[in-house]
Amino acid sequence: MVPDVSTGSSTLGLINYLFGKGRRDEHTDPHIVAAWDMAGAPGPGRDPEATYTQLARRLDHHVDLRTRELGGKKPPQYVWHCPVRTAPGDRYLTDAEWAEVARRVVAATGIAPDGDQKACRWIAVRHADDHIHIMATTVRADGRRPRTNRDGWRAQRECRKIEAEFGLRRLKSGDLTAPRTPTGAERAKAERQGRDETAREWLREQAYSVAAAVRSMDEYFTVLRSLGIQVRPRIGPETGEVTGYSLAAPGDTANGEPVWYGGSMLAPDLSYNRLCERLPTQDPADRPQQMADPAETWHRAETAIRHAHTVLDSRDDAVAQGHLDAFGDALHNLALATHGGHRAELQAAARALDRARRSAIRADHQAATALREAAKELAYSTHDPGGLAIALICAALHVARAAAKWHEQRGHEQQAAAAEEAFRHLEAGYQQAAQPVLADLARRAPRATTAGRFEQDLRAVLPDHADRVLADPAWPALTTTLARAEAAGHTPRRLLAEVAARRELDTADRPAEVLNWRITIQPNKRYAAATRRSAQTHGTYGATEPTATLPPVAPDHQQRHRR
Repeated sequence: MVPDVSTGSSTLGLINYLFGKGRRDEHTDPHIVAAWDMAGAPGPGRDPEATYTQLARRLDHHVDLRTRELGGKKPPQYVWHCPVRTAPGDRYLTDAEWAEVARRVVAATGIAPDGDQKACRWIAVRHADDHIHIMATTVRADGRRPRTNRDGWRAQRECRKIEAEFGLRRLKSGDLTAPRTPTGAERAKAERQGRDETAREWLREQAYSVAAAVRSMDEYFTVLRSLGIQVRPRIGPETGEVTGYSLAAPGDTANGEPVWYGGSMLAPDLSYNRLCERLPTQDPADRPQQMADPAETWHRAETAIRHAHTVLDSRDDAVAQGHLDAFGDALHNLALATHGGHRAELQAAARALDRARRSAIRADHQAATALREAAKELAYSTHDPGGLAIALICAALHVARAAAKWHEQRGHEQQAAAAEEAFRHLEAGYQQAAQPVLADLARRAPRATTAGRFEQDLRAVLPDHADRVLADPAWPALTTTLARAEAAGHTPRRLLAEVAARRELDTADRPAEVLNWRITIQPNKRYAAATRRSAQTHGTYGATEPTATLPPVAPDHQQRHRR
């Protein structure tokens, strides 16, 4: 059961909508199921003598008294509106049951507490099987305004109780960190324009993607404008500094004027102040320079993401929340820098994690600086290093699952579900990207004698996991990777011990795949040694040393193309 609280300033306008035919003639039988006084609330839906204006006047009775006290000015946003909808698949509720729902919601939100004879006037209108609209004018009989702070949260909490008592589908509790959902009018407008998403949703996705890649608010505004998005900064009257901003999508207008959405109206963490916390102004000269070895960008990102998994096991919630927020940036930039059919799944994972990155816990963004900087470097990477990119996706998989567990342990139901959804998209993307590479590695497996030697190394180093690794279908691919690592200067037995010590293998469903990608990101020792010798020969002491990883393996058709 989902409540959605909003406010407005037109009683008659809302009544016209509630008792009208609807935007698509979907209102078949609009009628009042509950009110502050059923006898005193004329119902124009079923009473031919009643009119919209009569009902509006009765609701506005105390508003008019208050207006006279204010010298002819109505209180701002005095119309309170709360649709309450059952979940898809829920049973049919009778008018009497919906009346009880309405009375409990207005009591819980402070509109009309139980036994309060001077409470606000309100009505509950039903014009569909699965929902009602509660409407109130927020001026009490004593002329005061009701205390409706956190009314949306209180309505949600009461609906969770109603679900349990009425035998309805139990929805996840919120914590006021979810973004505002598009209104019915916004959805209808998108449908008329033939779009799958509303302007609000599109702007939110663009804002998250841009914020993940830039390093300052000025750059944030510049990139948004380059996408055709209109940006309207809000300037403080006293300081002359920017205190907020609004965005408008290209072509989204009303009466010829752009439709503006404030940053916080798109999502709580897209407000100006929240963005400033994680986008400090940075001089271009102070920014990290592009690395000589493009693979190093991916290596740093993979290392930082693996560290985030360790942080989620710590007890510092603020630090963990900071890493979750930075991990969200990493997913956006990973999708931006990746090529192939799995890119769509990575983009879907990033969108899902945008919900999981917000909670009531205030994030320590400074603690996640390394992960955030590594994520931003990914946004400007033009090199997709094959196996190393897949290793990064594999590491992100584990972080998404750990994020779901972290939120679940703290009772963050919506965030846990969102992190689990991100995990599923990452898993699908991983399968699409990894299977062709693993199949190609398996086709290049070394001779049986070499594979047997690697098996002996595995049993000597990982006796508790050896049988599971050997039973994994990816074992032939792992032997190819071990052979390549050996050719690059590594000792297989020592290398297996090092990569296995990074994180336990007990929970890995495919331990051979995990070991394969951990080995893939190891530096090429022979390449590093040759680089040092070259530097000494040419006298370039102190130069940055590239840390090339094992050369990526591409499917056969790509190898032929390169020839």
